[in-house]
Amino acid sequence: QVQLVESGGGSVQTGGSLRLSCAGSGDTDDMPCMAWFRQAPGREREGVAAIYTRDGNEYYAASVEGRFTISQDNAKNAAYLEMNSLKPEDTAMYYCARRRGNCRLGPLNADWYDYWGQGTQVTVSS
Repeated sequence: QVQLVESGGGSVQTGGSLRLSCAGSGDTDDMPCMAWFRQAPGREREGVAAIYTRDGNEYYAASVEGRFTISQDNAKNAAYLEMNSLKPEDTAMYYCARRRGNCRLGPLNADWYDYWGQGTQVTVSS
């Protein structure tokens, strides 16, 4: 059984920063592709960033590149999302996810991911 638990969400003003954490437990050894997604009310779930833990390759959505950074801590079985220069349009529920195999194919495609956390809310006010 794999469990993912997000934390670190909150409310900030435009230009602020937040760091999200995703703690993994269970049999995740064969799930080296870790990602963050977000979903705002009335919108589809959107891939934000992904990382392949075996080589460190990172993937970002154009809307967040240069502002967000994904990282990992294999010893802690954790992933992080550092979010800077936040904008109101970043407001959403943020989810972490993991899947088997390499991230090269569809790293930001939600359909490829096997396990999901419950989400943590990020609200950015203007």
